[in-house]
Order: sequence, then C-alpha cells, then structure tokens
Amino acid sequence: DMDAAENFGAIGAVIGHEIGHGFDDQGSQYDGHGNLQSWWTDEDRAAFTRLTDNLVAQFNGLIPSVLRDADIESEGVNGEFTLGENIGDLGGLGIAVVAYRKYLEDLGMSFETSPILPFEAEGAEPALAEREFTGLQRLFLSWARVWRTAIRPEQAQQYLAIDPHSPAEFRCNVIAANVDEFYGAFPDITENSPMWIKPEDRVTIW
Repeated sequence: DMDAAENFGAIGAVIGHEIGHGFDDQGSQYDGHGNLQSWWTDEDRAAFTRLTDNLVAQFNGLIPSVLRDADIESEGVNGEFTLGENIGDLGGLGIAVVAYRKYLEDLGMSFETSPILPFEAEGAEPALAEREFTGLQRLFLSWARVWRTAIRPEQAQQYLAIDPHSPAEFRCNVIAANVDEFYGAFPDITENSPMWIKPEDRVTIW
C-alpha cells in the first residue's frame, strides 16, 4: 500500500546504493568472480577518476552542522575516505530516479503526470501530510527522510575519523544536488540556493 514514489526514494535508492558498490573505487577493481583483476580499459579508468575527483572535491572539508553550531573545530569530511560510499549514494539515487521514470512509463505516465499526493511516510513531518507533492518531489522527500538523524557533537567528530560514510546531512543534500531531476522537482532551488550546484559541476558517474 506504500506510495511508489516513496518506495523508490527510500528502499529503491538503498538497493541501488548496494548495487553501485560493485562499480565504485574499490568494487571496480574486482572481476565477476571476485578476483582482484582490472577489467576496465585505461580510458574507462581515467574517465572514472576524473568524475570521482570532482566528487571528492565536493565533499572535502564539509563540516556537520552539529559541529558548526557547537563551535567545534574540525577538518570536516575526508572526500577520499568517503568516496566509495558517496559513489554508492549517488548511483543509488540516480538508479531510483530512472527506475521511477520507467515505472511511470509502464503506466502511461511521466514525471509531469504522476499522481499528486500528500507525503505521509511514517516519521515524516506532519506538515508534509497537509500539502500535496508531485511523484518526483515525494521521491526526493523520501530520500531526505532516510537521512533524518540526531547525533551528539562528540559522536559526529568520531564518525568523521572512523566512518567511511559521509554525515547524513551531506548524504542527503550533496547527493540530491548532483541529480538534474532534483532541480526539476523543486524549481525554487536556483543559483542563490545553498544546495545549488552548477550543471557543469554536477557529477553523474553511472
């Protein structure tokens, strides 16, 4: 009974994330039998590295809001350390958007003609249930809901040092801001928005 858009934005993106690990900076070094063996051409690897270097740069130095608010000094996110998980997130959300589009096409619909409904996912802000959203908007809202997190400053600082996942706020916002469809879903996000990434600077790997 769950809304399809919400499913694609949550569990769909998580499944896509795990699939993406087979083609991230580490998984891409192993062949189909699990052997450490290069199966990409030099040109493929170079193109992949150019894109991932851009993703590293986007995440490098990002400081979680809980540390900023507490005036705790931090070097922020290490983009190299978190690269594999960031690739997984980016691929997962991209897969979710494509899969939702294909789902709608099978029903004779498109992003523009998808059902307009309240966002009523469990645990979502009650105010969202009082408004109506397009399917694509609900997909991205569902993605954001996945990353709702409360964390103490001390734990946030520790995670930056030991966790290869980026802080939840960046997994949500930076990843979504690299997806072109995000801007179509929320046209109020313009060049003056903190979430805006120039089209030429957005990273799409898969």
